[in-house]
Amino acid sequence: MSEPYPNTLIFVDFPTDEPEKAADFYRNVFGWEVEPRPAGSFYRIVPGQNFKLPDGTQGPTGNLHLGITNVANRRPHPTDEGLEPRHLSRDGHTVRIWILVSADDDMDAISDRAVANGATELWRHHYFGEFNGRNNAFKDPWGNTLVLWTYGGDDPQLPEGWTAE
Repeated sequence: MSEPYPNTLIFVDFPTDEPEKAADFYRNVFGWEVEPRPAGSFYRIVPGQNFKLPDGTQGPTGNLHLGITNVANRRPHPTDEGLEPRHLSRDGHTVRIWILVSADDDMDAISDRAVANGATELWRHHYFGEFNGRNNAFKDPWGNTLVLWTYGGDDPQLPEGWTAE
């Protein structure tokens, strides 16, 4: 049996040293379902279930899932003590995730919720012409970068004050 795509990416993990707080952060900011698998060690974020079929029902193809992993003991690992290093890397670049904002939400509202829940805003109201997208970005309280993305449209007109490249 051949797969529709080779070597499908299924998980990206957000490293944290406070997994329960990180689970609350993503639940509060994005409204995502967050499942303890097991609680305190790893949480699975299910941002969108499966890709929807044209009739709106869930299709057979799963969306990318995100994980919240405790840097003190990242799982899975074949030994009880887990993988080194067991601390967050706050000095350099960390995970950067791009989120396509759904039509029933608002990029600025998400940014506001993120900041209210401890995030640091990186920028707001930027247009990236290469991919025709409007974006905001923030760092979560553990240093992971999230870029919020909306489609620029067929003839993007930027409001006053937006930056562009």
